[in-house]
Amino acid sequence: MAQTAGMGSNGPLTGVRVVEFAGIGPAPFAAMVLADLGAEVLRITRPGSKLLAADVTSRSRQVLELDLRQSTDVDAALRLIDRADIVIEGFRPGVMERLGLGPEACLERNAKLVYGRMTGWGQHGPLAQAAGHDINYIAITGALHAIGRAGEAPVPPLNYVGDFGGGGMLLVVGVLAALTEARSSGRGQVVDAAMTDGAALLSAFMYGFKAMGRWSNQRGENMLDGGAHFYDTYACADGKYIAIGAIEPQFYAELRERCGIHDAIFDAQLDPARWPLLKLKLADIFRTRTRDEWCTLLEGSDACFAPVLDWDEAPQHAHNRARETFVTVGGVVQPAPAPRFSRTPGRLPEPATPATLQDALAAWGCASPATVTPQETR
Repeated sequence: MAQTAGMGSNGPLTGVRVVEFAGIGPAPFAAMVLADLGAEVLRITRPGSKLLAADVTSRSRQVLELDLRQSTDVDAALRLIDRADIVIEGFRPGVMERLGLGPEACLERNAKLVYGRMTGWGQHGPLAQAAGHDINYIAITGALHAIGRAGEAPVPPLNYVGDFGGGGMLLVVGVLAALTEARSSGRGQVVDAAMTDGAALLSAFMYGFKAMGRWSNQRGENMLDGGAHFYDTYACADGKYIAIGAIEPQFYAELRERCGIHDAIFDAQLDPARWPLLKLKLADIFRTRTRDEWCTLLEGSDACFAPVLDWDEAPQHAHNRARETFVTVGGVVQPAPAPRFSRTPGRLPEPATPATLQDALAAWGCASPATVTPQETR
């Protein structure tokens, strides 16, 4: 379905107002997703912050500079929160409380407010006040240990697992669930989204496999971690790579047929003892042609094949072009909003735009600083 342009127009979250206190990583990503889905997101940043078109996660929202060390600016933030459905912040526990913008103060003014808190370690626990990054958060969940080649060190999976999958996406799910409940109960609540919790949740499938005896602690020796010859990446004659994921017998059979693999040793597909040798044999086969030649032979078939594309190649792939998976905004190529909706399509991304305090207050129906009353309500 085609996306539509315009801040606050269309999308299933049209009419939802979000105040985002600017941070880095997962909280801005969560705010971006909400904005992509039609929510009106107002991002509050420190004075002097620069708007960069290359900062993809700040797209599709207005940006208001406030100095939260000043009581007048804190009061302005509270007036906006009075009119908000959701607040998102990503600071260490206690920071917002010290600013006078913690959940207790905000919920007292706006009883239906959903207050989303994004941290690495969570709001409580022995590590709650410690500094950390994605790699640290996923390390204590088992996820980092599981990623990498046999006999080698664990490999950081960029910051997909902690920051974005276990962090930002978990926060999106949490605030939307709480918003749904608040609309029936009339009562908001705090959403404590921790990247440690989220990374652990993403590992549910693997913990289930381990309980069934189908997954070991030995990195790079399991079916889905590169241990199996039929689920791995391989170098081609031109030094580029392809990805194979032929798990099911019928898909494995098609891979063999299309590649002309008739050696009987490949019949033992699910015998882990044979995997190292079969990986070597497959590696020799795939080095005989270029990546494009393998694409001609295998792409679009049931062999579970795909070329491994880099950041520049991915937006040009025919499938991504057909689905408009990538868009260009302000000269920056970036992922388009997802998922797709049949009746309420999301908006096309737009660069972040600056907003003045007076304009922001007026747009949200807040009183001006000179006329506001202490207990202004929504």
